[in-house]
Amino acid sequence: MKNATAYISPDACKSLIGLFLTRAAKTPGAVAYRHYSKVSGQWHELTWQEMVDIVARWRAAFIGENLAKGDRVAIMLANCPEWVAFEQAALSLGLIVVPLFANDRPDNIAYILDHTEARILLCPGSTYRRQLAPVLVRLGRLQRIITVDLPSAEDSTHSDTFDRRVASVADWLPQALEDATAFSPEPSETATIVYTSGTTGPPKGVMLSHRNILENCYASLQCMDIYPEDIFLSFLPLSHMLERTGGYYLPMMAGSTVAFARSIPDLAEDLLTIRPTVLIAVPRIFERIYNGIMTKLSAKPKPVAALFRYAVEVGWRSFLHRQGRGPWSVSLLAQPLLDPLIAAKVREKLGGRLRTIVTGGAPLSADISKFFIGLGLPLFQGYGLTETSPVVCVNRVDDNRPDGVGRPLTGVEVKSGEDGELLVRGSCVMQGYWRNEAATARAIDAEGWLHTGDRAVIDHGHIRITGRLKEIIVLSNGEKIAPTDLEMAISMDPLFDHALVLGEGRPFLTLLAVLNRPVWQELVGELGVPADPASLELPEVKTAVLGRVEKLLGRFPGFVFIRDVTLSLEPWTVDDGLLTPTLKLRRSLIEKHLADDIRRMYADTGS
Repeated sequence: MKNATAYISPDACKSLIGLFLTRAAKTPGAVAYRHYSKVSGQWHELTWQEMVDIVARWRAAFIGENLAKGDRVAIMLANCPEWVAFEQAALSLGLIVVPLFANDRPDNIAYILDHTEARILLCPGSTYRRQLAPVLVRLGRLQRIITVDLPSAEDSTHSDTFDRRVASVADWLPQALEDATAFSPEPSETATIVYTSGTTGPPKGVMLSHRNILENCYASLQCMDIYPEDIFLSFLPLSHMLERTGGYYLPMMAGSTVAFARSIPDLAEDLLTIRPTVLIAVPRIFERIYNGIMTKLSAKPKPVAALFRYAVEVGWRSFLHRQGRGPWSVSLLAQPLLDPLIAAKVREKLGGRLRTIVTGGAPLSADISKFFIGLGLPLFQGYGLTETSPVVCVNRVDDNRPDGVGRPLTGVEVKSGEDGELLVRGSCVMQGYWRNEAATARAIDAEGWLHTGDRAVIDHGHIRITGRLKEIIVLSNGEKIAPTDLEMAISMDPLFDHALVLGEGRPFLTLLAVLNRPVWQELVGELGVPADPASLELPEVKTAVLGRVEKLLGRFPGFVFIRDVTLSLEPWTVDDGLLTPTLKLRRSLIEKHLADDIRRMYADTGS
């Protein structure tokens, strides 16, 4: 590795607070974080030394709460410097941090706080007042609720006992500083309990040690060059381990700068403003960008669209040639002309400086990967779980195979178990599930292998995820189908924002689909029917949609066809509980939410 000597090793720092303090000591004047202030309307910078001073104040405030080592403290904020300060101060006292998704449902937040017996909660004041107050009042172990804005008169509507627990950050933080080096946890101690977003069932608390995270972070850095000059744009929630390891600890280990994006809606503008060099993302982001490009392309003259597609194809062939997996051809001579004309303009919309884009958390269609790689974007798929801190494997610069998720990290063992299940063993594997020994025993066998629940093919060290063990649809005739493959194929059409395939135990497949409103309006215009939500029920509209689906599924076996469809223009969101924080479908909840529509589609079959 070109930059390996600049990385802080796990042995050199021992713990996550040790990593923070070691980084600050190495490069005190370097910029650690960039963040946007709504008050000033400007971006601001914080150096590592300034962050040390901020953490010292937070540490003093924690000391004032008389907490014991091992107590749990929870944070429910969007990505920001306060997130880092809260966690590092807590870790310096041996406290265990419980991250909460900033837009999670109040009942889920209450469950996690109760299950961990959290003593402290940091959250936005507006969220507390509007959503959390009624459910938090019954949590007796919660001794302090800290809000990031000033208390409101609305707080007085709650009981005096409850009100005494609430304090604003401004009031809670003292002016006095505490030495953050006074305590350093042992590597084997639990640093955090992260609740799985889970597509089914109640969340489980994954216990991760300092060693789990540090060694996973360091091994990830051996897969690609990350430099102090790099700028990460952080927009995935820090409550999820993909962003926490890849977009927080990893740049700290490398000495890079992290800019906290304002929000997902502001992402396009923030990319142009920050011009990041590294991005950690989930597939849904690229699916949306792809669909946006294809929608605009469909409105262009045919020669323009054909030239764009040719530029992508030539870019892909050039990529294969550089990888040593494709021959040289005369068409590659056109790339120096096509790249500035087509591909560079797309890259410029993403800031123009991206060197590394890592995507994980869910499968990304190989076709979409090829599309972006063909446009010259350095896109690398990886795979992992909260239970593995989270990275198991990732593609490399010199061996990037977008139909898979790469080779395992150094120190991570993988093998194929029963029914093709991917098993993982190594220092990244969790300590277990919080207060759930039965679930821990089911997940980690006697030999230390974590059973991931994912099917995979391992070919000469390269891993390709083929689906979930429990997400195989078995039709009533015995035919087996992986719904995720069908849903990815359907989502290649810009008409579909979300697609969920059904059919377990039934005679045929059906589809629940959320349509992209502008593309739908074009479709109904072509059909000559009103652009009214009521037209979603019209037979001619459903027939047209099913015709598009049939073409998209043309490469699948003949028994794979969609018989009926339920259409909607109302998006499935994280807020309504139908998507996980990484934008994966919560299948069981969606099916419950749309149970009447599903019954209608199967009404004549008795299923």
